[in-house]
Amino acid sequence: MRFAVIVFPGSNCDHDTYHVIKHILGEEAQFVWHRETSLSNYDVVVIPGGFAYGDYLRTGAIAALSPIMQAVKKFAAGGGLVLGVCNGFQILVEAGLLPGALVANQSLRFISRKIHLKPEDTGSSLTAGLKLDRIYTMPVAHQAGNYLIQAAELAQLEDNGQIAFRYATAGGKVSTGANPNGSVANIAGVLNREKNIMGMMPHPERASESVVGSVDGLEIFKSIAGQA
Repeated sequence: MRFAVIVFPGSNCDHDTYHVIKHILGEEAQFVWHRETSLSNYDVVVIPGGFAYGDYLRTGAIAALSPIMQAVKKFAAGGGLVLGVCNGFQILVEAGLLPGALVANQSLRFISRKIHLKPEDTGSSLTAGLKLDRIYTMPVAHQAGNYLIQAAELAQLEDNGQIAFRYATAGGKVSTGANPNGSVANIAGVLNREKNIMGMMPHPERASESVVGSVDGLEIFKSIAGQA
C-alpha cells in the first residue's frame, strides 16, 4: 500500500510515522507537504501528531485550512483511508471530517504518559485487525485531548459503532480513573459514519518497536495495511 504522511509547519511525529510505515511495516511511504493539492497516488493518508502552525488560534484550526486538506476531503469522499493521530485528530475535527471537538485537558496540563486502550469497533478497515478482547498500551502526549460531543451526537456515535477506542485500565475496565484528559465516555478515538476516517489521541507510532516498551501501536498500522 502507498501511504502519504502529511507534513505541516510544526509537525513533529512525521518522521516517527514514516519510519514505522516504511522500515517496520515495510510499506511504501512518502512525505507530502501541506501546500500540495493532490493525493491521487496514495491508498492511505496519515496526518501525524505535532503542533501544526504552533497550535495558534486553536489546535488544528489553521492547519484545517491548508490546501492539502481539500485534497484529504476529496480523497476520503472517494473512500480512501485516513488516519489522524493526536494533532492529526484535532485537524480532522477542525476540518469537519470527524464529529465533536477537542479542548483543553480537564487538568489544564500537558499530559505525557502511557495509557491503555480498549477497541470498541472492528467494522472498519482501519481497525479490522484489532481484537475487542485485548487491551493495547501506548503513550499520549497532548494538552488538548479532551473529547467533547453533544449527548444526541454521542448516542449516534454509539448506535453507528463510530467509537474506535476508549481509555481503560490494564484490566480492560472503562473507568474515570483510566481517563487521562476528561474525554466524554472515555473516548480516545472516533470514526466517521462511513468508517474510512479515524482520529485518535494516543500515539501508535510511538509504540511500534520493543525498544520503546510496546509494539501494540504497530497492530493499528498492520490493520490499516491489511497485514493483521
